[in-house]
Amino acid sequence: MAYDIELIKNKLRSLLDEERYLHSIGVMETAIHLAKKYDANVEKAQVAGLLHDCAKGYSDEELLKFAQRYEIEVDEVLKHAPFLLHGPVGAYLAEEIFGIKDPEVKRAIALHTTGDVNMTLLDEIIFLADYIEPNRDFKGVEELRRLAKENLDLALLKSFDSTICYVIERGLLLYEKTVKARNYILLKLGSGEK
Repeated sequence: MAYDIELIKNKLRSLLDEERYLHSIGVMETAIHLAKKYDANVEKAQVAGLLHDCAKGYSDEELLKFAQRYEIEVDEVLKHAPFLLHGPVGAYLAEEIFGIKDPEVKRAIALHTTGDVNMTLLDEIIFLADYIEPNRDFKGVEELRRLAKENLDLALLKSFDSTICYVIERGLLLYEKTVKARNYILLKLGSGEK
């Protein structure tokens, strides 16, 4: 299916502030690059990258209301960290607002913050593109960008490690799906304890 990217950009711009919109453009461009490098569907990567944060402009209260409306399961961690719902809610909004029906694109949007086990190549690309897009500036991002050019799984593992360390250092709740995603990638790389 051919998507009208300019129309999607215009609608998205009305939902996000300028900084978040520019981040979304950066993720889209990074996702396109990674899709080409790893032989993924470039059009799906482009759309998922562009729309990954389409629900980011909503408050925690609004995200919880959307979760109830869309019957998204909200566990104790999500009740205390509802900002994590912007991925799953975004997957529904991608269809409702932007007409995106492709389940692979919607899944990549849903998982872009937390990850999960059995991530598809598209899921992995969007997760990593969100992490390393050009507007990101944190300690270790250059190494992750270099790794992303060499080994997608290794770059993902380092991204999960970084996320988990960040959450632990700040005494925040750690989301189970993120831990499972990290373990899945570690086992995929053959590095897990056997």
